Amino acid sequence: MASGKKTLEIRRWRPDLAATEDLPIVENGRFLTQDGDEDRNGAAVAIVKVKTVRPFVLSDMEAACASYFEDGWFAWELVDVRPVHAARHIVAARGIYAVEFAP
Repeated sequence: MASGKKTLEIRRWRPDLAATEDLPIVENGRFLTQDGDEDRNGAAVAIVKVKTVRPFVLSDMEAACASYFEDGWFAWELVDVRPVHAARHIVAARGIYAVEFAP
C-alpha cells in the first residue's frame, strides 16, 4: 500500500469515516479473525484517506492485490497515500481504532 501498488482495501464492512479523515494502515503478521484479536507486532505503513466505499467487483482484483474474489465485500478506494516508517511496533487490531505514533 505504501508503494502505491495496492489502491483498494477490501473488507466486509463499511468504515464510519468522512472522506477528509486520515486512516492509519497498520500491517500485521497474522490474520485477525475475531473481535478482540490483536497483534502487538504491527507496523504503521501508511496514512490514507478513504475516498469512497463501493461493492468489490472482479475487476478490482489487481488494484486490491487480492488472491480471490467473493461477492458481498466492499472496496475502499484509498487516496492521499502517505508512507510511514515508524520505528516502533504498534498494536494491530480489527476495525478502526486510535493509534499514537511519531510519523
